[in-house]
Amino acid sequence: MNMPDGMMPTRRAAFRVWLKIGLLSFGGPAGQIALMHRIIVDELKWVGERRFLHALNFCTLLPGPEAQQLATYLGWLMHGVWGGLMAGLLFILPGALVMLGLSLAFVLLGHLPLVAGLFFGLKCAVLVLVVEALLRVAKRALKGKAAYAMAAAAFVGLFLLKIPFPLIVIGAGLIGLVIPRGFTHRWHETAEAETLALIDTLLMREPQRAADLAKGAAQAGVGALLLWLVPAGMLAFAIGGTYGDIALFFSKMAVVTMGGAYAVLAYVAQDAVQTYHWLTGPEMLTGLGLAETTPGPLILVLQFVGFLAGFRDGGIGGALLGAAITLWVTFTPCFAFVFLGAPWIEKMQGSRVLAGGLAAVTAAVVGVIANLALWFALHVLFRAQVSIAFGPFAIDLPVLASVDPIALLLALLAALILFHFRLGLVKTLALTSAGGLVLSFI
Repeated sequence: MNMPDGMMPTRRAAFRVWLKIGLLSFGGPAGQIALMHRIIVDELKWVGERRFLHALNFCTLLPGPEAQQLATYLGWLMHGVWGGLMAGLLFILPGALVMLGLSLAFVLLGHLPLVAGLFFGLKCAVLVLVVEALLRVAKRALKGKAAYAMAAAAFVGLFLLKIPFPLIVIGAGLIGLVIPRGFTHRWHETAEAETLALIDTLLMREPQRAADLAKGAAQAGVGALLLWLVPAGMLAFAIGGTYGDIALFFSKMAVVTMGGAYAVLAYVAQDAVQTYHWLTGPEMLTGLGLAETTPGPLILVLQFVGFLAGFRDGGIGGALLGAAITLWVTFTPCFAFVFLGAPWIEKMQGSRVLAGGLAAVTAAVVGVIANLALWFALHVLFRAQVSIAFGPFAIDLPVLASVDPIALLLALLAALILFHFRLGLVKTLALTSAGGLVLSFI
């Protein structure tokens, strides 16, 4: 689908490409970003390597799902606001529809031993998938000693000091801005080795194009903000109740959770489980497992949380309303953030200082995912935990006698399938779920 002589691909051609990406985007953000890179950068050559990485680092800094926001950014580059909406929505809709069906199956059939065993195996596989995601993101993000130090500092800040995640992201970004060389030692090598892609050629040939893209994006960004804040405000402050709480809670998540789905889970697991009591810890893990089996962003796990919150307030009708509100207040601000920020990022394409700040944030996210993996391990493999505080530090430790041998066995099975036999995401989830089914009968 390469266009001859630097011609812009039609919207119909772009629609087919983004639909393909939306239907095939399994495997979490690392796999989804790799898929986009292979199709958009390597095969179609619509966007160059450096511009792709620059956009990716910016989207990692944003609250929300970085892969979906990256698709929106790239779609906007190619076809303006409509291209961004098309790419972003096609990345969401297939997975949202699948997640809706899985959520209905969970609340209607999840009490059955057969289904409960499948979900238990799914939960154990998720622990291993998060570990694999940690390794993949670390391989891409940790380039040099400064990046490793940043990841370690982020982990210590979260796990021991309980520093709020937004403060860690802001601190990482500031450090990267001050000492960009430590995080961008390959910046000039990438720039020199890259050949011009389609969007680079178009922007050079049509100087007015950048200004037109920026103007349209600013208008769309303001519109998206209004579409998010007005309905969310009415639900939260005029209507209230469970659905007002859903609108307010997930609107806050949309603002403070940088780093994508793996970063947001730490917040949701704490507040949705312990404060609102919308679901239990094991149900949270099940929701992530379901999100892992669907195409699209992993942050669709929030749709599962909103679905359960609404179900326990108003049955199936309430569940559908809760899921719809969650999707609206989760993804509408994502479009606003991209449309408002992308033009500024494009103007700063050659800035090594900005690249350093964005790369430092990406390194900090590695520490966030490591903290999440440890949190999952404590709650999947052990039935009880104890919190120990000493000075400014606080640490959660497992009660060793509470280890769940079946969960440990299933997690080891998932690790063997994924890392040793390399059978991939879908087969790992399927075989571990089948193992959970068999062990539940035993």
